[in-house]
Amino acid sequence: MLTFIIKLRKRILQCLNFENEVIKKMSKSPTRQSPTNVFTAYRIYFILGALFICALVVSNLIFQKFFYWEFFGLYTFEISVGILPYPITFLITDLVSEVYGKKKANQMVTAGIFASLFSLAIVYVAQAVPATSWSPVNDSLFSSVFGATAVAVFASMIAYLLAQFIDIQIFHFWKRVTKGKHLWLRNNFSTFFSQFVDTFSVLFLLCSFGKIPWDRFGGLLLGGFLFKVLIAALDTPFLYLGVALFRRKFNLAVGEELKLPV
Repeated sequence: MLTFIIKLRKRILQCLNFENEVIKKMSKSPTRQSPTNVFTAYRIYFILGALFICALVVSNLIFQKFFYWEFFGLYTFEISVGILPYPITFLITDLVSEVYGKKKANQMVTAGIFASLFSLAIVYVAQAVPATSWSPVNDSLFSSVFGATAVAVFASMIAYLLAQFIDIQIFHFWKRVTKGKHLWLRNNFSTFFSQFVDTFSVLFLLCSFGKIPWDRFGGLLLGGFLFKVLIAALDTPFLYLGVALFRRKFNLAVGEELKLPV
């Protein structure tokens, strides 16, 4: 018991020392933001990160249901419902890239990877324990819904890694080329290419593992990519709105990023 108390005291002191170091860094940081604005910026970043991770994890869990959508009689989309929350992740990473910078966007992507692995572990444990005789969801039904989650998470993570890091790289490439101007250009160019990489990669892996028949590959690739491109084009005004609110709140110039201490 005494050993536990000593260890606990040591941990508390370490946390207090870490907090003091953060405060020192903030006081010495070249940022022109006030301490209140810095904490507000972090608070918003964590909220965006939570939304990002939620959209990513949910898309991996619900991907097995497919739906169709008649687009004004011009084209019939046949796509997974897992695509529905996915464009939100690209909107958030573009917003974070524009305001917080490349480093913070990459940190959010990395956090999403660990969240996906953690959700996979939870599904594995839930699938391993036996259902009771009166359970509304028996083992067979649970496995049919979540049984392919491991493959889905693996395929999604590979595609997600490629697409998100490509999206961030292309976004900042065009930001340098345009010197911070023409937000619509880097938003759409980065998203269009990365969404194609994402759609192609995840479908290729799911077909390779036998979760989707190969004869569906072409149609799902075209439908998924066109749907994501359409959503990416429609979310551009929301990106402009979000960036404008950030610039007003933190008094940022066009193309300027928040300089946070840690």
